[in-house]
Amino acid sequence: MSNETTTVTRHRPRRPERGRRGRVEALLAELSELPEDDPRRERIRSQIVDEHTPMARSIARRYAHRGEPLEDIEQAAFVGLIKAINRWDPELGENFVAYAAPMMTGEVKRHFRDRTWGVHMPRRLQELSLALTPAVQEFVRKHGKSPTTAQIAEQMGLTIDETVEVIAAWDSYRPVSLDAPASDEPDAQTLGDCVGAADPELDLMVDGHALRPLIDELPERERKILLLRFFGNKTQSQIGEEIGISQMHVSRLLSRSLERLRGKLLAEH
Repeated sequence: MSNETTTVTRHRPRRPERGRRGRVEALLAELSELPEDDPRRERIRSQIVDEHTPMARSIARRYAHRGEPLEDIEQAAFVGLIKAINRWDPELGENFVAYAAPMMTGEVKRHFRDRTWGVHMPRRLQELSLALTPAVQEFVRKHGKSPTTAQIAEQMGLTIDETVEVIAAWDSYRPVSLDAPASDEPDAQTLGDCVGAADPELDLMVDGHALRPLIDELPERERKILLLRFFGNKTQSQIGEEIGISQMHVSRLLSRSLERLRGKLLAEH
């Protein structure tokens, strides 16, 4: 029986990425040489987009679960891809993917920063707010529980005050409509129904506080007439009988006192 030598050939794994990248760069070079009105430009551009569609969707999925439809995030990533195709310069590098990926990521972040905030926030707070969810998710993955504010601050490398500010900014990302129901009850009030209105009594309180020292400055008889009329709820005739003067005289003194108080109050404002 003859000995047979079995030779095991180890095949190196194929590297389609290298070949694909070469094709992409070649297509980009061809695109740059074509006139602007050449119909082949759109075909080449579409082919490059098709080549990088999986990468664009992968970048978009990193920013999913942040309150935005995935389709909108993917659209932003594709906008970044188109910009990368249009701005590609072979002299700046040989790897289109290394150039396009940051541009797609930047366009997705710009989408969140410029188009999705219901309340205007400083750019720094917007960017930190976008990093808040991944930081919380990372903490939960490691520790199996939700982090405290202090733990979020440590995770993100921020102070406690900065973290509180970022959390408040995140809460402002999607303000709740005043038309939203205040509870799950079928006939529940809206949030707008629960918002307090301006209380006219506040103005009276302010005016009363300002008038008190002015009333104290009135002559004793005029001050007594004023108090009996507006705080004692007495008529001018009753006040006249109590003080011993006519109703007409009470009316004149009352008018003079009110005019004096009105002038001093307006002068203070």
